[in-house]
Parts: sequence; C-alpha cells; structure tokens
Amino acid sequence: MSDSDTTEAEATAAQPLAGRRALVTGATSGIGRACAQRLAADGATVVVNHREHSADDADELVAELEAAGGRAIALVADVSDEAAVRKMFVDAAEQVGVIDLLVNNAGVEEQVELMDMSLDQWHTVIETNLTGPFLCSREAARGMVEAGVPGVIVNITSVHERIPWPGFSHYCASKGGLKLMSQTLARELATKGIRVVQVAPGAIVTPINKDVLEDEEKHAELIAQVPMARIGEAPEIAAAVSWMASDQASYVTGETLFVDGGMQLYPGVT
Repeated sequence: MSDSDTTEAEATAAQPLAGRRALVTGATSGIGRACAQRLAADGATVVVNHREHSADDADELVAELEAAGGRAIALVADVSDEAAVRKMFVDAAEQVGVIDLLVNNAGVEEQVELMDMSLDQWHTVIETNLTGPFLCSREAARGMVEAGVPGVIVNITSVHERIPWPGFSHYCASKGGLKLMSQTLARELATKGIRVVQVAPGAIVTPINKDVLEDEEKHAELIAQVPMARIGEAPEIAAAVSWMASDQASYVTGETLFVDGGMQLYPGVT
C-alpha cells in the first residue's frame, strides 16, 4: 500500500461520514444532541432540527459543532406537521445539499394508563414518534431518489419496540409501528440505494428520564432490569447510529441494533 493510500485510509477511518449531509430530528437534547455531535465529529454536515421553543439550544449546538471544525445549520420544524417537514427538507437542500443521512430521533413519552388516556394524549405520542418519521423518511427518500444519490435512514426506536411497558401503550405502539415501518421501507428502498435501519436504546441517561433517575427506588428498579447493571449514556447510542450510517454497515438494512446493556435478556422478555 502506498503512502497516499495509507493516508486516505486513515482519513476515512477518522471521519467515516465525510461528505455526508445529515439531518437529525429533535437534535437539541439527549440522544439527538449526542447524535449531532458524533455525526459532525465523524465528518458529516449536520442539520439540527428543533422546535420553536428550543431555538436557543439549537443555535448553541450549531456554534459548538462549528467551533469543533464541523459544519452545521439549525432548522425549525414540528416533525408531525407535513408542510413544516417539506419546507425543512427544501431549506436543507438549498443550504447544505440533498440530505443523504436522516436520523429520526424526535420523540415523546408520557405515562398514562389505558383507561385514563385521552385521544389527545394518544395522538401527541403517535404523531411525533410515528407520523414524524414517516413524513421525514418520505421527504428524505424523495430527495435522494430525485438526486440519484444513495443514503441511509436511521430510525431511533426503543427496546419497547419489543418489550411491553404498562402505562405506555401509546409509546410502545409508536415504537413497534416504527420498527415494522422501517423494515417495510428497507424492502421498498433497497433497490434505490437507500438503507433503512433501526437503533433501539434501552435505559439511557437523558432529560426525558430525569424523574426516574433522580428517584432512588425507581432507579434501583430500572438497574435491576439491566444485566450490565448500569444506565447507558447518549454517546453510546450516537456511536451505534454513526456505525449503522457508515459504509462499514453497507450490507445492513432493515435490522435493529439494540443498545441496551442486555435489557432484552431480562427474565420474561421474549
């Protein structure tokens, strides 16, 4: 191998996503923020999607990524709003080029028993966690196919795409639905050069889990369900997303990569 070949190989290893144009939904906190940071560090230009109320956080993240030598922009959109999603992808294409890496991360959860659940509570979770990925995946796929570029869609599901969770029937429905939608899209889009994969976090330290993590009893109960006896960190999910999006996973589509410390192995889970 020549010196130039070695240098090129080292550069690829250091930044496996160089030249990619990524859009991360719900990117201002938790797993989304960690994904934006990791994808930028791995060479991708990153579009930081956010809601109106988190504009300052989005601007702060963009400044952070650019200070580290990356390229990033922030675009506002409610992922459950069809017109807003379309505008976001048009704006992204105009500012950074056609998106060829989409991370559908935006999500919400709320504990409520079935008999107490309102239709509005059901819709809020389903529209963000399932309709949002549908709308974003559709626009991303349309853009890639029209431009004739290959790409990857990474859907952040959850161990609850598989494990029932009392009090969260709407959340489990959204994540189980997202898994099967992802697999269907993987079959539809494979011949167009677009891979669709899932990364399923287990118990992860994020703002959404703040109340559980700060409650000693609930924290202990959660730890008891994880064979590795610890809560995962958002950068560990981001590392899995980056690998699934990279050429190292070029023959992987339709699969879920569980990053859960063995949570699926808890007795009673099948």
